[in-house]
Amino acid sequence: MEAQKIAVDAVVALTDCDRDAVTTFIRRLYLEGVRDPKRLTFRGLQALARA
Repeated sequence: MEAQKIAVDAVVALTDCDRDAVTTFIRRLYLEGVRDPKRLTFRGLQALARA
């Protein structure tokens, strides 16, 4: 869960996006098995760039 918190904080700080939306996306990745904070952050940033 710490990895999830770190990733959410990083994505919100870098993009100033809605925290709830970022949390939902990161949580989904975390539940799929991604546990590395760097990978969660990178994938979160990629998804927000596409949106």
